[in-house]
Amino acid sequence: MARPTPENHALWLPKKRRSFEVGSAPYPTPGMNEIVVRNRAVGLNLIDGIPWLAYRFVLPWLTFPAVVGQDVAGEIEAVGPGPHGLTVGDRVLGHALGTEKSINRPNQGGFQEYVILTTRMVSAIPDSLTFEQAAVLPLQLSTAATGMFQNDGLALALPTADPTDRNETVLVWGGSTGVGSNAIQLARNAGYRVVATASPRNFEYLRTLGADEVVDRNSATAVKELIAAIGDRFLAGSIAIGNGSLPKVMKVAARVPGSRRVSSSAPEILTRLSALRAPRGVRVSGIWGGSLKDNEVGPAIYNDFLPAALGTGAYQAQPPAEVVGNGLQAIPAGLERLRHGISAKKLVVTL
Repeated sequence: MARPTPENHALWLPKKRRSFEVGSAPYPTPGMNEIVVRNRAVGLNLIDGIPWLAYRFVLPWLTFPAVVGQDVAGEIEAVGPGPHGLTVGDRVLGHALGTEKSINRPNQGGFQEYVILTTRMVSAIPDSLTFEQAAVLPLQLSTAATGMFQNDGLALALPTADPTDRNETVLVWGGSTGVGSNAIQLARNAGYRVVATASPRNFEYLRTLGADEVVDRNSATAVKELIAAIGDRFLAGSIAIGNGSLPKVMKVAARVPGSRRVSSSAPEILTRLSALRAPRGVRVSGIWGGSLKDNEVGPAIYNDFLPAALGTGAYQAQPPAEVVGNGLQAIPAGLERLRHGISAKKLVVTL
């Protein structure tokens, strides 16, 4: 006898100017190179809870009713055709892409019990990694990888299980953020030396991730200290994360030997305005965390690198997860708390 189709529920955005509502959702069917995951934990990001007016600027293509959310972890419930090697019951994390312009489908939004994921953006996880901690990774990992490895970003060498020491430095401004925590680890696993910034209370945390030198981001002499920390080593590239970081990172890139490429996580309009004031020779590019789904970087990170790296401990699912509730109905309150600011942790809801 065939198993009954499970019931699915989602956290819906019914229309513009409306609040989130929990309601029934169709049970999804996977297509080519897609899987259905039974979500056990979801991570919360600022973009998930932006005010309705902001959708006109950040996600102007989004159609309603919509299901947002990007960070998910759970078990594979069903698999579609394709040479992906994933099977029902596998424990995975994945980047849900339902709000991407080229997709724009609620059945791929993360805030629901059963979600469709594209296999290019899915990684198997070891039994030792909880779903709650695994859910901290996807969007922040994708954002860091996009800025660092895509050809329109820093175009760095990809991470591997046995990286070669390149004797080159990557600058990460905002190392204690979720994106920064991933940028540090990705750079180290690609063989680069890392110089980063953070508040002093997070210095040791950054060192556990692999940062070689850490500078106080609030120091009046932060730019000079970073230049000294980089020294005469070749700068392979820089990533600017957080408010006010880009002008300072551009100054550093202009004054040390090496690449003058800078990737910025700031909103597109702010990145473009800052780029107009960039020092001579400095090239600034913005980051869109979902773009790696369309090129070789996505599967290189999620399929080729991450499963084994998580299994051996070469890569940590960081920053630490803080569970702020259980069930879809707990997500709006978690997003409201996120808007007030957090540091060196990621808010997660279990399902």
